[in-house]
This record gives sequence, C-alpha cells and structure tokens, in this order.
Amino acid sequence: MSVKIRLQRHGKKGKPFFHIVVADARARRDGKFIEKIGTYNPITNPAVINLDVDAAVKWLNNGAQPTDTAKAILSYKGALYKKHLQGGVAKGAFSAEEADQKFAAWVEEKEKAVENKKDSLTKAQKDAKKAALEAEVKVNQARLDAAAKIEADAKAEADAKLAEEKAAEEAANAPVAEETAEVAETTEEPTAEAEGTEEAQA
Repeated sequence: MSVKIRLQRHGKKGKPFFHIVVADARARRDGKFIEKIGTYNPITNPAVINLDVDAAVKWLNNGAQPTDTAKAILSYKGALYKKHLQGGVAKGAFSAEEADQKFAAWVEEKEKAVENKKDSLTKAQKDAKKAALEAEVKVNQARLDAAAKIEADAKAEADAKLAEEKAAEEAANAPVAEETAEVAETTEEPTAEAEGTEEAQA
C-alpha cells in the first residue's frame, strides 16, 4: 500500500483550512485517512502550522511520501531536518544528544526568524496606517483651504459689489447737489443787485 502525507481541505469557501494527514494514496483527497499529524492555516500572515514532528518523522522513516506542498511544510517545521539528523545518528556521525541539540538550536533560530517576520509585518502595517492617516489629513487640509478660498472670494466679490453700489449711489446724488448749488447762486445774485439799487436810490 502506497502511503502519502498530504493536505486535506476544510474550511469555508474562500477561507481554506487544511489538515495534514497520512492517507492511502488511493483514498480521496478529503476522504478516509490513517492519521492526522497537524494543521495548516494559510489565511494568516505568516501562516500558522501545527505539526507533530515526531509522528511525521516516524511516517517518513516508514516510507510515506509527502506531496510537494506537504514536503514544503515538513521542511519548514524541521521534520526533514530531524530525519536527516537521525540518519546521521544511525551512521554513527554523532550521538543522539548532539542531534537533539542541533535540532533544538535549529528550532530556536527558526522561531526567531518567524518572530522577526511578525515584527516586520506589524511595523509595515503601522507604517501603512500612519501614511494613510497623514494622507487623509492632507486631503482634509486641502478641502479646508479650498473652502476658505471660496469663502474669501465670495466675501471679496460681495465687498466689491457693495462698493460699486455705493459709488453708483454717490454718483446718482452728485447732480442733485450741483443743481442745489446753482439754485442757491441764482438766488443770491438778484439779492446783490437789489442792494445796489437801494444804495443808488439813497
């Protein structure tokens, strides 16, 4: 019987969630399986992978063949590296304790890399949010400036119109004042002549 380590799809449409299973190669993708050894959630960033490394190594040593995606996951979680270390122990290259130490050091380094990636993603999200906020502030300021300019233009136009109306009103009142002055001068002249006549008579 050919045994495969592969992914079994679960989850809603557009939100996949996978079980990492050991199954008969002849079984359907989402059908019966021999053992479930982990889960894989690709929706999150970085992806969340829970894997029983010892069980995966056991099945790899028993001849189970991983699919391409499952092989990438096993490599990411260190199952293939642990199998390689066990091969070195079997050949006598180093002891089991040394193999465990090497694997622990590898896991620690991997966890640091994952944490650094999470931190960089968090920082990138914060920077993107800050940039979006700054852009929104600029847009709002531009709108306020435009509104202030429109208001200033409207006020200037109203002032100009008022000044024009005032000038027109003054221009309309000016001839009336001139006519009044002419009438006054005309009234004063006969009075002066009358005075001269009275003096002559005297």
